Amino acid sequence: MLKLTLAGLLVVAALGCDGRSRSTSSATPLRVFCAAGLKPAVEKIALEYEKTYKVPVELQYGPSQTLLASIAVTKSGDLYIPGDDSFLALAKEKDLIAETIPAAKMAVVVAVRAGNPKNIQSLADLSRSGVKLGIPNPDAAAAGKLARQALQAAVAWDEIEARAAVFKPTVNDIAADVKLGAVDAGLVFDAVARQFPELEIVTLPELTPAVADVSVAVLRHSAQPAAALRFARYLAAADRGLKQFAALGYTVAEGDAWDESPEILLYSGAVNRVAVEETLRQFEAREGCRITRVYNGCGILVGQMKTGGARPDAYLTCDRSFASPVADLFLGEPVGVSETDIVIVVPNDNPKGIRELRDLAKSGLRVGWANPDQSTLGALTLRMFEQADIVAPVKANSVMQTPTGDLLVNQLRTSRGSLDAVVAYRVNAIKAGSDVTILTVNAPGARAEQTFSVGAKSKHKQMVRRLHAALLTAEAGQRYAAAGFKWNPQPRRD
Repeated sequence: MLKLTLAGLLVVAALGCDGRSRSTSSATPLRVFCAAGLKPAVEKIALEYEKTYKVPVELQYGPSQTLLASIAVTKSGDLYIPGDDSFLALAKEKDLIAETIPAAKMAVVVAVRAGNPKNIQSLADLSRSGVKLGIPNPDAAAAGKLARQALQAAVAWDEIEARAAVFKPTVNDIAADVKLGAVDAGLVFDAVARQFPELEIVTLPELTPAVADVSVAVLRHSAQPAAALRFARYLAAADRGLKQFAALGYTVAEGDAWDESPEILLYSGAVNRVAVEETLRQFEAREGCRITRVYNGCGILVGQMKTGGARPDAYLTCDRSFASPVADLFLGEPVGVSETDIVIVVPNDNPKGIRELRDLAKSGLRVGWANPDQSTLGALTLRMFEQADIVAPVKANSVMQTPTGDLLVNQLRTSRGSLDAVVAYRVNAIKAGSDVTILTVNAPGARAEQTFSVGAKSKHKQMVRRLHAALLTAEAGQRYAAAGFKWNPQPRRD
């Protein structure tokens, strides 16, 4: 089998760069490390992008592992497009990549010359005497790596490897060898084989698991991340780059609609605002998008979606219970992001001596709590009152109901004497500082879980998923903690 040293890998990678300057623009070129098997589509997309936006794109081709080794050593370039996401997993382990956007799929097949002159029909035929087989180097190329994994599972790799006449650095090299007759059959990606009219595809059941997921990744060390991400969005847009992939025989992912400056609509429970605003601002700057925020009590938001026809791209709840009434408008299960507990807030000297939830039922108190028809906080508070069997006396003491906890705490803090106690989220009360005293509620249900959902009909689902990912970063977690939340990130599964 072909063995390459690191120095050799870097030389191969360097030779893969086409060296063309396709634009007279003075813009800083975007440097893209691209797997050789993706060259036909990516090259056309890059030319189209350069022509439209006058941004030069330098493409460097090679085996996926070769390119990754070059990136790791040189810390250069802006984007990485390997032949399979397994290489992105390796890049993540090395902290080399930031955003990723899915683009396409490719399946490993057997390529033979048109007419299949050696009558290759099965895996056993690849080991027949007189059949020359070519394989992309499994230590460097995605197609070879996936083929090895699939055939090892079928207990067939050792024999196939031993019978191989040729190992080449890229899947394109193998396809070219089959075309020229240097080998009778080669393991290649289906999309690559379709670029050669002289070739015919043979599918084998043993290779069924060998499917590559292709994504474009922005490199963490890119000196122009916003520009890199913009090209990545273009390349993976349903009505731009993915049209080129589809025309060339690749199976494409569900891409976003292309928009130079996209807008996404976020519905969010008001409680989340202080924790997420800075993350949203940074996301807008990096993505070149605008997020229209609608903050309110989740009861009001749900009403706008159910009866008003609102269709947000993303929904960040006050509590998971307010996701289910509009579940049909979003993809999959809502995903947890954070938690906050419900507390009693009193003036800093607590003149009424309130200690626990049942104390709110004492005669003569002036109590404020959130409206249960308008907000998650109110609905959860009412549930706690019901469990403690104090609904009637607390309602008799109620002098104020609002859609959000912030309004309650502000009234308590600024109009001393108007309220003796309010029920709010801890994150509402923390902002009031030493003006108030926070009392922990030891009762079932005194905690709300904030969840994130992606709009089922959003034209920017991939961008919304990246927004969710931005809320899961350690930096975002620090903001949640500073605001008084328990940050509890959970990955997406849709």
